[in-house]
Amino acid sequence: MTTTTKYIFVTGGVTSSLGKGIIAASLAKLLQVQGYRTTIQKLDPYINVDPGTLNPYEHGECYVTDDGAETDLDLGHYERFLNVPTSQANNVTTGRIYQSVIEKERRGEFLGKTVQVIPHITDEIKNRIQILGNSGDFDVVITEIGGTVGDIESLPYVEAVRQLKWDLGDNNAIVIHLTLVPFLSAAGELKTKPTQHSVKTLMESGVMADILVCRTEHELPTDLRSKLAKFCNVREEAVIQSIDASTIYDVPNLMLEQGLDKVVLKKLALENHTPDLTQWNKFLQRHKNPKTEVTVGLIGKYVELQDSYKSILEAFIHAGAENEVKVNIESIHSEYLKEDNVKMKLSHLDGVLVAPGFGERGIDGKIAAVKFVRENNIPFFGICLGMQMAVIEFARNVLKLEDANSFEMDETCKHPVISLMEEQKTITDKGGTMRLGAWDCNLKKDSIVANVYKTEAIKERHRHRYEFNSEYKDQIEAAGMLATGLNPETNLVEIVEIPEHPWFVGVQYHPEYKSTVSNPHPLFVAFIKAALKHKKSK
Repeated sequence: MTTTTKYIFVTGGVTSSLGKGIIAASLAKLLQVQGYRTTIQKLDPYINVDPGTLNPYEHGECYVTDDGAETDLDLGHYERFLNVPTSQANNVTTGRIYQSVIEKERRGEFLGKTVQVIPHITDEIKNRIQILGNSGDFDVVITEIGGTVGDIESLPYVEAVRQLKWDLGDNNAIVIHLTLVPFLSAAGELKTKPTQHSVKTLMESGVMADILVCRTEHELPTDLRSKLAKFCNVREEAVIQSIDASTIYDVPNLMLEQGLDKVVLKKLALENHTPDLTQWNKFLQRHKNPKTEVTVGLIGKYVELQDSYKSILEAFIHAGAENEVKVNIESIHSEYLKEDNVKMKLSHLDGVLVAPGFGERGIDGKIAAVKFVRENNIPFFGICLGMQMAVIEFARNVLKLEDANSFEMDETCKHPVISLMEEQKTITDKGGTMRLGAWDCNLKKDSIVANVYKTEAIKERHRHRYEFNSEYKDQIEAAGMLATGLNPETNLVEIVEIPEHPWFVGVQYHPEYKSTVSNPHPLFVAFIKAALKHKKSK
């Protein structure tokens, strides 16, 4: 433990998508297993107030924290690696920064002064960076700066980093710069020019990189590291190779081999201990050496971009390792799933997950999928909209309420088995107004979910506007679909299941957000176990 919070800033070179989030999470893991209380935050340069209103095709999934913040998907990586909850303070956007400054100006807090990027915007950024450090809960705060150096949107953040490094003094703040060292196959060599230019661009803003992490497909030879060190004003030991890995979960070990943690701790004047990655490596061992495999269908409407369902895909990796099973994911676009092709597309699967989403595009395909797996005893897992589709399918095909639908899809339907939540009816703004964050849920004794969770009270994260319409609860339960999870305050139905089915569970919340390497989510673990049982019974 340290007496002063230390700050690490992670910036990206002139090529985007280098994996700053994974490097930040891996470094944080190495510091955490040496006894340092570590957290990570993400500063995003876009002007949206949060990612909640962004199309998943634009920015991947929107990750939700316990305190109801709609955040960047990188926060999911942070939690999965560290097993420490993040919060509103862990993700800041330019939109939120400007919104805060403008609100202060409107209240007269700047005493009539002209409001400018420097000092007002940069001061706000500096304050947001230090919120976590000032809490007293952390020894080290790693701050990932989104975007790339040289972007006009990133300039205020880089300037705030420059000021903070100066304010905090020696050994209290360092900058890690992530760059690309491309391999030109025609020339048969690695090129350092992109890194040199990237570091030069950073220096033009007054920020000197303390450590270079170089993304590469090939080993960096000693002479090339030496060249980079000379041209970029860093020690040779601070030129760290980040070679492409087979899985993101290899990266902490790769960074340990490269000595990233040692260099960081030395520069921050902190003691270096031997990292204990025993638990981490046990997970890796199970993940890389499965005893068997299953194939699960992921049915959604954003399947072209894997990041749209990032937390679900990672939860399957955790659950697979726990069961010593390789989980093969077959992405199926719900828009192209029809009654006449559903058997061909789903009959070979060992389990089916119907994914979350919004809007009516592709819902007929999801309903067709639920009907097929329900009638053919294939393990089913529905999340949020997936659970709602299960209720609609059951109402239409078992209760014979042909007009059953969600109020979201059809406001004139006769049987809105899924309706708009009461408190949502007067809301007009879209951003940050859904039912968000962690909510309590009581489980019915001896239900599938109570046996899975091994408790009768849970707390899970939500992100929705529509709910199971309790007016139909008795009718649906009488036909065999039971409501086995209820919110104790509102009586809102959180979970439905069909006990007569081998494994049929739909949840209103998002269990994938809480699955980590250390604690695979029990519902995903149980679903994969059911998929394995189904495979063996074929």
